[in-house]
Amino acid sequence: MGRGTTATETTAHDTAVDDTTVDSTTAHGTTRTGPAFALLGAVQITLIFTLAATTVPLPRIAREFTLQRSDLILLSAAYGLSFAGLLLLGGRLADRYGGRRALTVGLAVFCAASLAAPLAPGADALLAARFAQGAGAALVAPAAMAVLRALFPAPAAYGRAMATWGGLSVLGATAGNLLSGVVSALLNWRWALAVPPAVALAALALAPRLLPRTPPGRGRSLDLPGALLATAGITLVSYGLVVTDAHPWTSAAVLVPLTTGAVLLAAFLHAERRARDPLLPPGFLRDRRRAGALAAIALTACGTASTFVLLSLDFQQVRDWSPLRTSAAFVPYAVVLIAAGRAARPLTARFGARAVTAGGLATAGAGLALLALTGPGTDTPYALGLLPGLLLLAAGGAASFAGGAVLATEGVPPEHTGLAGGVLNTAMECGPTVLFALLLTLGSDRASLAATAAAFAAVALLHHRRTK
Repeated sequence: MGRGTTATETTAHDTAVDDTTVDSTTAHGTTRTGPAFALLGAVQITLIFTLAATTVPLPRIAREFTLQRSDLILLSAAYGLSFAGLLLLGGRLADRYGGRRALTVGLAVFCAASLAAPLAPGADALLAARFAQGAGAALVAPAAMAVLRALFPAPAAYGRAMATWGGLSVLGATAGNLLSGVVSALLNWRWALAVPPAVALAALALAPRLLPRTPPGRGRSLDLPGALLATAGITLVSYGLVVTDAHPWTSAAVLVPLTTGAVLLAAFLHAERRARDPLLPPGFLRDRRRAGALAAIALTACGTASTFVLLSLDFQQVRDWSPLRTSAAFVPYAVVLIAAGRAARPLTARFGARAVTAGGLATAGAGLALLALTGPGTDTPYALGLLPGLLLLAAGGAASFAGGAVLATEGVPPEHTGLAGGVLNTAMECGPTVLFALLLTLGSDRASLAATAAAFAAVALLHHRRTK
C-alpha cells in the first residue's frame, strides 16, 4: 500500500502546482491543496484497495474457514454489494449535510468495520464486517468528491484534479491485489486487511486539520423512498448476477433477486419523476457526454477487474504459481499504471478529456485482445505473451479512467457534487459485477476477454466520433 500512497502524494503535488490555496478554511487556517488532495487520494485508493484485498488470498480463506465456492463468491462480493447499493444515498447525504461531515461519519463506520474484519473468528463475522465496510465506503467516496470540489472551486483546477482522481481507483485495485498476495504468502491474509483501518484512523485524525469545511445543502430533502428503492434494487440485481457463477440463470436463486431488483429499479425511476427533490434527477443522466463517460468507466472497471480475477486464478490453479509469484507478475502493470496516470493529466489538458478517453479505451482494448490470444488456458510464456497485453491494459485503463472522470463531472453544479461522486462510483462498482457476470456466460475465460476487447473498441469509436 505504501507504493499506492506515495503515488497519490506525488500526483497530488502535481495537481496542486497551479492552485496552492483555496478560499475555504479548516479549523486551523487556510487549506493547502497538496496535503489535502494527498489525504483524499489515499482514502479513495484505500476504498478500492479494500475491495480487492481478498481476491488473491481467497483459496487460503477457503481452507481456513472450510468454505465452498458459492460461499467464497458471496464473501468476495459482500463489500461491493453494500458499497454499490448505498452510493446514491451516500451522495445525497454528502450534498445534504456537507462533504467533510459526511466524510468523517463514513470514515468512522468504515474504520470500525475494518478493525473487525482482520479479527473475524469465522466466515459469518468476516462477511458481516465486509458488508459494513461497504456501507461506510458508500458514504466516504461521494463525500470525498464533495470535499475535492471545495478544494478546487475553479472549473479548470477541478478538471485537472479529476484527471488525476480518475486513475486512483484502478491504482487502489492494483495495490490491493499486489499487497494481499505478498502478505498472504509471507504472513497471513488477515494482515492485508489491517491496512484499511490504519488509513482510516489517520484520515480521521488529519481531516480537521487538512480538509476545508463544506457547507450543508440547505432545504434539501433526503428522498428516503427513492433511496430505499435504489439501494434495494441495485443490491438485489448485483447479488443475482454474482450468484450466476454458482447457479444457472434459470434457477430461482438467480431469477428471484434479478427480477425483484429490476422491478424495484423501475419503481425508483418512476418515483424520481414525481419526487419534489429526487435522489437522482431524471435529467442528470440524459447528458450524452456524461452517459458516455460513465459507460467508459464501467467498462474499464470491468476489464481491469476481470483480468485480475481470471489471470490470478489461472496463475495459481493452472500454472501452479504461489500467491507471491502471482503478485509479482502484476508489478510491471502497476509501474505502467502509475506512469500513465501521471501522464493523463497533461494529455487531458492538451487534447481534451474525450480524446484521451477514446485513446485509452482503444489501447486497453488492444491489450485485452492480446490477452485473449495468449492468456488463460494457454501455455504462452509470461514475458513474451502476457506481459505486453497487461502493459497495454494498464496504460489504456489509466487514460480511460482519467478522461472519463473529467467528462462525468464537467458541468455538475456544486450542490450536486456528492451525487456526481455517487453516480461515478456506482458505475465503477456495478460495471465489474454486471458486465463480468454476462461475460462468464460465454463459457471460457479467453472468450470473455475477447468480448470485453470488442466492447472497448465500440465505446472508443463512439467517443472518437464525438470528438469530431
